[in-house]
Amino acid sequence: MSGRVILQAHNVGLSYRQRTGLLRHEYFWGLRDVSLELREGETLGVIGGNGAGKSTLLRLLSGIVAPDRGSIWRKPGTTASLLALNAGFKPELSGRENTIFGGLLLGLSRGDIESRLEQIKDYSDLGDFFEKPVGTYSTGMRARLGFALAMNSDPDILLIDEVLGVGDESFKYKSQQAMKDKIRSNKTVVLVSHSMEAIRELSDRVLWMHEGSSLMCDDTDKVVDLYLEAIRLVVREMQKKERELAKAIAVKAQNPAAPASPSVDSDKLTS
Repeated sequence: MSGRVILQAHNVGLSYRQRTGLLRHEYFWGLRDVSLELREGETLGVIGGNGAGKSTLLRLLSGIVAPDRGSIWRKPGTTASLLALNAGFKPELSGRENTIFGGLLLGLSRGDIESRLEQIKDYSDLGDFFEKPVGTYSTGMRARLGFALAMNSDPDILLIDEVLGVGDESFKYKSQQAMKDKIRSNKTVVLVSHSMEAIRELSDRVLWMHEGSSLMCDDTDKVVDLYLEAIRLVVREMQKKERELAKAIAVKAQNPAAPASPSVDSDKLTS
């Protein structure tokens, strides 16, 4: 594996303020307690159910937001680019202007960005839309622009959020191949995906997240096998409770005087 540590997160947490009524708010912890380290040249897969905090973690690692507790250390001078379907473009700016703005955020100089503009335009397959406001783009077009910028900005750390193929079929094939080539090179990557096939194929290690916390970070096959077994256990338990409930309803229908079966909430390890 890999070289020296270039990024560390220690017990990081991030909260959001939610309105609960007139002049009343409460805080929701999107991340509660996550720790990890990332080594130069490795691909770290991140898995977990919906709401586990995977996308929020990538936003923290990219520097878009800062943690409310804990700490993140990144090797000085290290750049990171978040590749997601909605890359945070400004809708009133054109594709060209958003590319310049995004490149500056990635730490590129104005000259570097401008020298790559035509290459990014060609790679995105947007044609004349590259000069039009991003607010007029479809989701697929936004994804193409974000993908083209990320592939041509060459950050030190590439953060990928569920994007292994975007756009129409021809662009999807091109993006899949480019992404896999990038991951298999000496690029440092953090890959969030629900595809265990992709995680097994591309990751050196895997971080398993649950309800905003890191459960374990270890060898890819070990973590994925335990994660899938946890899913199977939860599904079996849910199916058992559904059968018991259906049986209780049938008994109740046949004998209205029978006591109601108590409801049971299932803990979802993977939610």
